[in-house]
Amino acid sequence: MVKVSFNSALGQKDVKKDAETLIPEEDKDAEAALVVRHQSRAWCWCMCLGVALMLSGVVVGGAYLYRYYIMEEDEVYFCGVNYREDDYLIRQEEEVELEAANAFPLRQLEERIRVLEREQVELISVPVPEFDDGDPADIVHDFQRKLTAYLDLSLNKCYVIPLNTSVVMPPRDFLELLVNVKAGTYLPQSYLVHEEMIVTERLESVDQLGYFIYNLCRGKDTFKLQRRDRILGIQKREAMNCRKIRHFESHTVVETLICHP
Repeated sequence: MVKVSFNSALGQKDVKKDAETLIPEEDKDAEAALVVRHQSRAWCWCMCLGVALMLSGVVVGGAYLYRYYIMEEDEVYFCGVNYREDDYLIRQEEEVELEAANAFPLRQLEERIRVLEREQVELISVPVPEFDDGDPADIVHDFQRKLTAYLDLSLNKCYVIPLNTSVVMPPRDFLELLVNVKAGTYLPQSYLVHEEMIVTERLESVDQLGYFIYNLCRGKDTFKLQRRDRILGIQKREAMNCRKIRHFESHTVVETLICHP
């Protein structure tokens, strides 16, 4: 009788090899595909997030450009008004109408106006006067800050004073006036109103004066102003070094004298 025996280790090894051969190749490919799919999905999410950020940047940038360039350009008015050299505040209106026609010939004031109704700001640019009766200037009336700023372009100096709402029309009313003037349904008054300002002190910083005045006055010598009739001890005939800015911001032309004591 012949006894046949098997090596147990060899038998287990063969069984293990046989078990490995029983795993389909498709399952191995599925595991590899699952890893690749996770990687590609993560990359896809990163790409989508990057595209979303880029698109949001484009939208915000486009809105900013539209807000501060296109909208503002649509609200620019080029105005020319006629006025006389006479001072309406000195005499009665009837006397002005009777005498001014002969004594004071008509002059014309031209300026560029931009009204930002939402920001409650009026931006006025006065070019070099044709008859040398004033100085070129840029003016900001900020109704939210209750401030007015004058930039004398000849001196490159800025002057800031509380807004005079009795002279300067609010943006909505001023815009309506400009539309009527442009349409020819309204003509501004021809008389001239005078106001005198005195330089009181120098401002070291314009950071707290709002965006529009800061943008106008930054990097320039800036001074505070006060109305002359509110300063005690200053005589009417006292000699001063004054600059003259004539501008149109309501129904009349205003001559603003800015004087250094």
